[in-house]
Amino acid sequence: MLLSLQDATVRFGGRAVLDAVGLDVAEHEVVCVLGPSGSGKSTLLRAVAGLQSLSGGRVLLDGRDQTGVPAHRREVGLMFQDHQLFPQRDVGGNVAFGLRMHGASKTQQGERVGELLELVGLPGAARRAVASLSGGEQQRVALARALAPSPRLLMLDEPLGQLDRSLRERLVVELRELFGQLGTTVLAVTHDQGEAFALADRVVVMRDGRIAQSGTPLDVWQRPADEFVARFLGFDNVVEGTVTAEAADTPWGKVPVPEGAPQGPRTLLVRPAGVRLVPADEGLRCTVAARTFRGTHVAVHLQPEDAPRLEAACALREAPGVGDAVGVEFDAAEIVVLGPEARP
Repeated sequence: MLLSLQDATVRFGGRAVLDAVGLDVAEHEVVCVLGPSGSGKSTLLRAVAGLQSLSGGRVLLDGRDQTGVPAHRREVGLMFQDHQLFPQRDVGGNVAFGLRMHGASKTQQGERVGELLELVGLPGAARRAVASLSGGEQQRVALARALAPSPRLLMLDEPLGQLDRSLRERLVVELRELFGQLGTTVLAVTHDQGEAFALADRVVVMRDGRIAQSGTPLDVWQRPADEFVARFLGFDNVVEGTVTAEAADTPWGKVPVPEGAPQGPRTLLVRPAGVRLVPADEGLRCTVAARTFRGTHVAVHLQPEDAPRLEAACALREAPGVGDAVGVEFDAAEIVVLGPEARP
């Protein structure tokens, strides 16, 4: 295992910002740590980089305990959200910075800078001033600088956070291809779930200094571990119910659940795709309270008479209008019986 955190703990004023976290990252794996502000994800990154001392536990790189090892000796690359480029140096000077610190000759520096700028899509830009670069170009220079010393582990802190959405979506695809091409091991933190799910081999969701769930993007998306993870991922159709056999009694009436679902009082997630609209005299009667255009579909917000709101995903041409009366039925394949939340 290239990186191992063992009961890694960081306390500020007696409060555990990182609370006995255990996390392994394999060589060539891309892991994205996802979570709301204050969840501990950036503290985790800083602890691995050596920029934040642990109050307890250990960080191991290649099996070697990093306690007392300063940041510049950890063989990790770190790229921050605000890029932190040196404005007094040109692009080539920025990219070559780590190489100079490692004693590379001017010839070696020049060759490596040219190779990396080509790799990140900025061929021939070595003499350009940093101030002349767009946000996306600065992002690429910061990435090239982090990659220049060939770190065993590349760490990204909100790498695309300051860019506009269309540029973020394009760069995340390019980053994924680049990391695959280089075989780079990556640990990234972000609050943007779309970015994490597009970039990662594995997603780690944090809450209050602890890991709430870890798994492949598909696993986490399809089977959130608990209500916190489900709501963090943007799912609002979460309700309490009692599961008996293959149905649950809920405020929305009888809701089918997948075969083999755990029984008794449970929390259920109904994905919007599992809310099927039928004529108003069938199923659960609702009124369309609002509609939100989501690009590929319309999110239809439904208000039953005496139950929490529901969201349904409808095709663009099939979405009912605000004020319309509709019926709702549920698809068991789109329902998840959630586990109990692990309270900090």
